[in-house]
Amino acid sequence: MDINRLIQLLKAQKNKETIVSVFIVIIFLVLFYIKPYPFELVDMKIYDLFFHLRGQEEPPKNIVIAAIDEASIEKFGRWPWSRDKIARVIDKLSELEAAVITFDIILSEHEKNDRVLANSISKAGNVILPVVFFFNEDAPENLAIASSAFPVLNAQNFKRYHPISSKNVLTCEKILNENAAGFGHINMFPDPDGTIRWEVLFIEYYGYLIPSLSLKTVSMYLGIPPEKQAIDATRGVYLGKRYIPTDPWGRFLIPYYGGNETFKYLSIADILENKVKKEDIENKIVIVGATAVGIYDLRVTPLSSALPGVEKHANVIAAIIDEKTLLPVSSSIVSLLIVLSGIISILFYKKLKAGYSMIVMMSLLIILFSISFSFFKNGIWLSIVYISGNLVTQFLTIITIKYAYSEKETRQIKKIFSSYVTEKVVNELIKNPSMAKLGGARTEVTVLFSDIRDFTTLSEKLPPEKVVEILNEYFSTMAEIIFKWEGTLDKFMGDAIMVFWSAPLPQNDHAEKALKCAIEMISKLRYLYNKWKVENKPLLKIGIGISTGEVLVGNIGAEGKKMDYTVIGDHVNLACRLEKLNKQFNSEILISEFTYERMKKTIDSEYLDSIYVEELGTILVKGKETPVKIFKVSLR
Repeated sequence: MDINRLIQLLKAQKNKETIVSVFIVIIFLVLFYIKPYPFELVDMKIYDLFFHLRGQEEPPKNIVIAAIDEASIEKFGRWPWSRDKIARVIDKLSELEAAVITFDIILSEHEKNDRVLANSISKAGNVILPVVFFFNEDAPENLAIASSAFPVLNAQNFKRYHPISSKNVLTCEKILNENAAGFGHINMFPDPDGTIRWEVLFIEYYGYLIPSLSLKTVSMYLGIPPEKQAIDATRGVYLGKRYIPTDPWGRFLIPYYGGNETFKYLSIADILENKVKKEDIENKIVIVGATAVGIYDLRVTPLSSALPGVEKHANVIAAIIDEKTLLPVSSSIVSLLIVLSGIISILFYKKLKAGYSMIVMMSLLIILFSISFSFFKNGIWLSIVYISGNLVTQFLTIITIKYAYSEKETRQIKKIFSSYVTEKVVNELIKNPSMAKLGGARTEVTVLFSDIRDFTTLSEKLPPEKVVEILNEYFSTMAEIIFKWEGTLDKFMGDAIMVFWSAPLPQNDHAEKALKCAIEMISKLRYLYNKWKVENKPLLKIGIGISTGEVLVGNIGAEGKKMDYTVIGDHVNLACRLEKLNKQFNSEILISEFTYERMKKTIDSEYLDSIYVEELGTILVKGKETPVKIFKVSLR
């Protein structure tokens, strides 16, 4: 039987699975570095989900928002207010001893009361004004804001990752800038889905690194002198002993404390009307910003679909003060995890069936999700979309390959084995094709040879068609018995039959099955003997030889020409020799001592009334020095 194609098919499947797995790993490594939007969107949504699973956290109490809300608009008129009204706000906050007064409002147009406001800013001495950078065109330098710039460490690193740069800035009115304690940009850089997840801690402007409004606010609140604040290029920001890690472009993942109104809001109307207690303001950071409908900017964050921009600043300020970070895991580690997930896929998906592979995949995804969420709660962001995508793609691809090759295997196995073993064995091989041991293996089997006595003489006396008719009836009957006892019908050789047990599927009782098969063959032949006598056909007698032992099982022959699934070895030769000795001992069944020892207890317990076993002595097997005992099995 030609099963070389089946071996090649099995090898091709395993090789293809490995090659495809490696290719998928490479694809996901490339995807991880080019970051296509669909993958990044899923990654961002997982990030947002973690915030919801974590829930709201308690923010520090030293940050309040002075809100230009509906009550303030109703009390003091529509926005924008005159500068003297804004000056009153600063004066009142100073009177209540605010530690830092940070404005989230650009006062860029000239007004007649600018001097009044400038005096209030100067008198307070702790007012930080915002700036907004534009990136579409250049404009003349405005170096008033350079006083807030941070010095740079390891500037050479910016050659590879240059910070976000601008040469166009919108600031407050000049006289206001001249009296401010500092400046910070209020630019926001939403992700492609419109959500604010990052704070850009500095922007390069004509060689100066201008901090964000939040970063500048914290540096002033903590009283960090200029010489102890610096930007470590591509790595992070130093604020005295504090270190804020960033990505190479100076971005900082915002660890939001919660959604809307997580921080304390105070209406400016209440502040100006003395309805606010001093302890609500004293020694605290006060962020002045608009929250009234129509005059404030709404921002989408992981925890809110409409968060006032002023509260985004509060979250960043709080995180820096609390030294609370969300540090992304490095690209090299994520890449390593992608490769590792590929190795796991090769180890498990290739060996397991689809159902078990799916359980493994789901378990790995749950474990990966749990680990990532645990890291998230501890200030580390592990991006899992590419690792998860690799695991899922590996599963789907390998299962598809297995299914495609399984169909081919099924056809090949049916084609190869259906004439040699029972349908039950064929179905078992389809479920477990590796059990066929096609590549060759040493296995203990039981081999049976049978031969018609004096067949040559008989065939010479009968016409060929009569010989064929008798042989077909005989072989059909014997084949049914062989399949009944789950034997593998190796071949018909003229008038001889070769059968073996325990291959391709292992059978613990292979010797017993072989003997039962032989006994039924003799019994059935006696039935045919009577039938043929009535039909006036010649009477056939057979001899059977059986031996048990280790042989070589596998696909044997001339590759590409003729290959047979068969067995070779000493016990094959011994079974053949025993079959020929039946004539000498006037017996029908001869078994070797190896078969007898394998099933001695079975013979004693099951066959005492139906068979008789007689030891005949020993014989020498060709090429062997040790004699072998042989036994005659007779039907009672």
